[in-house]
Amino acid sequence: MKLLALDTSTEACSVAVYSDGVTFSAFELTPREHTHKILPMIEQVLAQAALRLSEVDALVVGRGPGAFTGIRIGIGVAQGLALAADKPVIPVSTLAALAQQAYQQYGAMQVLAALDARMNEVYWGEYTVQNGLVQLQGEEQVCAAEHTPLPETAGWFAVGHGWSAYAETLQARFSGKLEGENTELLPAAEFMLPLAVAAWQRGEAVAPELAQPVYLRNKIALTTQERLARQ
Repeated sequence: MKLLALDTSTEACSVAVYSDGVTFSAFELTPREHTHKILPMIEQVLAQAALRLSEVDALVVGRGPGAFTGIRIGIGVAQGLALAADKPVIPVSTLAALAQQAYQQYGAMQVLAALDARMNEVYWGEYTVQNGLVQLQGEEQVCAAEHTPLPETAGWFAVGHGWSAYAETLQARFSGKLEGENTELLPAAEFMLPLAVAAWQRGEAVAPELAQPVYLRNKIALTTQERLARQ
């Protein structure tokens, strides 16, 4: 199996290639430069893997949540490349990618992933690990920092810059619940790959035009759809 993954949903821009069990990746903090960086990064990582775009089985893209413009850039690039190469797309949650990274790098088995959604809100997801892959518990959501769901058990790992953006509120709210944290991590394409491999095996790859962004803020999503409908 060969997969090309990309993510531009936050300040970071990342690309990864999975080729028969080997991963190649690139990651850069590039605020407001995603449109200039993403294609050269894709070329770079494909070259490292000694692959052409036509040789990958599918493209993987961070579908959000995250920055609205960044999500749209990532989805648009993935759709364009997939259409050109006649390949399907596997959309992956950016919160799930964060949780997967917490598991792979820190051994975390219970993860609370939070990205800064601005306006005193976070994009939020609660995950546990089963067979080496994170599994969403409940639903991803956007909520005020002071209203984040509080798990009954302890032993959770906090990951994502939502935790640093609202550190005082969240640390007080989850006092006694956390056993570790990395509050600076951003989603990376490399950690979308294990989730994408599992999705591919479940038959969840979709046609490029069916790969859609997930904003979690319904008002923004509806506004975007209405704008596209008028074009």
